[in-house]
Amino acid sequence: MSRNDAAPGTVTAPPGRIRRMLSHLYVQCLIAVLLGAVVGGLWPSVGADLKPLGDGFIALVKMFIAPIIFCTVVHGIASMDNARSVGRVSLKALVYFEVLTTVAMVIGLVVVNVVKPGSGLHVDLSTLSTKGLPPEATKAHEGFAEFALAIIPATLVSALTGNEILPVLLVSVLFGFGLHASGEAGLGIARGIEKFSTVLFTLIRWIMRLAPVGAFGSMAFTIGNYGLGALRHLALLVGSFWLTALFFVLVVLGTVMRLNGLRLLPFLRYIKEELLIVLGTSSTEPVLPRMMAKLQHAGASKPVVGITLPAGYSFNLDGTAIYLTMGSVFLAQALGIDLSLTQQLTMLAVMLLTSKGAAGVTGSGFIALAATLSAIPHVPPAALALIFGIDRFMSEARALTSLVGNGVATLAVARWEGELDQDRAKAVLRGEIPYAPTPAPSAVTAEPDPKRTPAPIHAPVPATN
Repeated sequence: MSRNDAAPGTVTAPPGRIRRMLSHLYVQCLIAVLLGAVVGGLWPSVGADLKPLGDGFIALVKMFIAPIIFCTVVHGIASMDNARSVGRVSLKALVYFEVLTTVAMVIGLVVVNVVKPGSGLHVDLSTLSTKGLPPEATKAHEGFAEFALAIIPATLVSALTGNEILPVLLVSVLFGFGLHASGEAGLGIARGIEKFSTVLFTLIRWIMRLAPVGAFGSMAFTIGNYGLGALRHLALLVGSFWLTALFFVLVVLGTVMRLNGLRLLPFLRYIKEELLIVLGTSSTEPVLPRMMAKLQHAGASKPVVGITLPAGYSFNLDGTAIYLTMGSVFLAQALGIDLSLTQQLTMLAVMLLTSKGAAGVTGSGFIALAATLSAIPHVPPAALALIFGIDRFMSEARALTSLVGNGVATLAVARWEGELDQDRAKAVLRGEIPYAPTPAPSAVTAEPDPKRTPAPIHAPVPATN
């Protein structure tokens, strides 16, 4: 029998189709996540030892985040006709962030009071210890003044070498306005920065090929270290949190998309690769460059994307917002502490501050919860030991919710600012204009008038697939 002959009644998939399917990054990441769960479940010690694979991948991507944000924001501002539009974009983004964060917290507060996952546990506080908690969870946390001053870097360059996004944004905005006001001299530097960003996106595209390796290592570590059985003890909290996050994404964010003439589900399909990477790594940072490129490809202008999306990583953590209200009230229920409505609203007000500035990395939500409990007297921080062991199983939902929330926020702000090509956005989300897997050439071709800065460019951006 020849290799092309099949047995009667059998159907074989064309080898070419299988190869094409396996060439997609989202398929590779999905397989890697499943394999990681299997390895962690069958060989826990081996899975726990694979943590460096995930950490290494995240570290590789993180070293490009600051320069990519800098290049995108600087070139975007320098190419805007009206510098005042930057202020409008920033103000609209901050207002949107505060409204949606508050909505997320209120939803989490309502769910945890209705479901009451901590009721009946009757945990004795004297039996809890902070010994196993990370140092960040037990140290004194900074106030608003310290938080604001920390945004200002020591030097212009140190912002690009640190681990915080907000100082990078501050330096980028200032530098972009400086180029905008420098006339012809600024235009030459802006073109150079745009070309440099093309190189950065090319490098990111190469590194993202390692995403399945990182997802495999992170998932194997999670299952191997904490075990599948860890979910049984606090399954009600974990399950209710995931369902609440899903409700927020489908209902709240879906409504925001509809109000802006777009649909949520096609957008989720559009960013499926990024969602799977976040699911595997439990971090939104590795996909920031890809999200910036994809949102520009979908018709949002570079300045709006460059300002709104990175800022959302610090100011619009919808998943963390839900987690803060549910986690804090759950701990109070477990300890038998009856929180009044006034006390819960006070906690919510504190959370609006403590949720800001938490980078999109694994465990940042837990640290934000620790900061909240240390700032209010209602629930002792030692209670964090109750959920520390299962926090990792909720971090994926936090990261996924925040990623989708920031993507929707960017499209919404672009639409309100008139910087969204809606026809292109609808076509891209329908799959009619596929995201190009190769970097596009520089969009700057003509010599502009030195007395006038170039208009925003909506040409294809360097892809990172």
